[in-house]
Amino acid sequence: MGKVPKNGTDYYRERNLKNMDRIDRLLDELPPFCEDFLRGIESRTSVLTRLNYCYDLRIFFDFLVRKKFRGKKEVGTLSLEDLESVTDTDLEIYLSYLSNYRFGDKHLSCDERAKARKLSSVRSMFKYFFNKGLIEVNQSTKVATPKLHEKEIIRLEGDEVSTLLDTAEYGDGLSSHAAGYHEKTKVRDCAILTLFLGTGIRISELVGLNNESIDFSNNSFVVTRKGGNQAILYFSEEVGDALGAYLAQKENDTKVPPEEHALFLSLQYRRISVRAVENLVKKYAKIVTPLKKITPHKLRSTYGTALYRETGDIYVVADVLGHRDVNTTRKHYAAITEDHRRSVADAVKLHHSEDDA
Repeated sequence: MGKVPKNGTDYYRERNLKNMDRIDRLLDELPPFCEDFLRGIESRTSVLTRLNYCYDLRIFFDFLVRKKFRGKKEVGTLSLEDLESVTDTDLEIYLSYLSNYRFGDKHLSCDERAKARKLSSVRSMFKYFFNKGLIEVNQSTKVATPKLHEKEIIRLEGDEVSTLLDTAEYGDGLSSHAAGYHEKTKVRDCAILTLFLGTGIRISELVGLNNESIDFSNNSFVVTRKGGNQAILYFSEEVGDALGAYLAQKENDTKVPPEEHALFLSLQYRRISVRAVENLVKKYAKIVTPLKKITPHKLRSTYGTALYRETGDIYVVADVLGHRDVNTTRKHYAAITEDHRRSVADAVKLHHSEDDA
């Protein structure tokens, strides 16, 4: 019996199955009641959200047995009564602890955003058991969320975009080791970078694309958004040319397995991984902008900013990027107001000439 072709849905299903396996393993490191919590929120959360809860709660319960219970209890023996005994002061101490802590053999530190996320995970758990009537108090509501300062929006400017694509095409500045692979990967890498910069696609959406996802008759492609919903996005002729060149190269490559439907392939002729895409973006970006830490998400920000500049319509940007809440878009592209401030810098005159009178 032949191998069943993979489609985009299969990719996300396989990813979810792997994450569910990770959750099962992490539950062995958490108190028994955490399994009830995760089961209770399953219908309204994604697998990835629950996995992140597990990672965050693992840190929280390690803190409790170390600092609150002073080694007198183990994580696996903690009960809901122990959870109920956690005070708002304990949680404030926890947030302070996250600035400089050890977990296993690692020395770690959380910034304000990581602290806010970890507090949110703990709050979700407290809220669940409080609403179920399994604990009588929810002290987590008394703890203030760490104040989040606006992050500097890092993105590429117009000339940097052109230089990045040229670097991917010609390989200027690559190390001798990287240059050895460049001839094999340059068409693929150009297609990936062009797709990021020309559509604002998420890295998970890009990795999940298949050959069948692309429709050149309409210059469109189907992506699976967060939460599993599918959407149709459109691309320019420039993006289409880069994708077409890559697909043509694949068609002429006899090593491409006929049963592999993934659009972007690794050198091993399997679906390219998220890590590999992150590394290729980093490889080219550090040549072009060594002082900017450019990631696939920063390329998405670059596209979002350029689209907002062209349209001036935050709702269009939100729709194209797949943001459910336009405030998410505003937050990410708030730095665009710099352009507005610059454009009105000369609007108010302090010294008026007679001609102005």
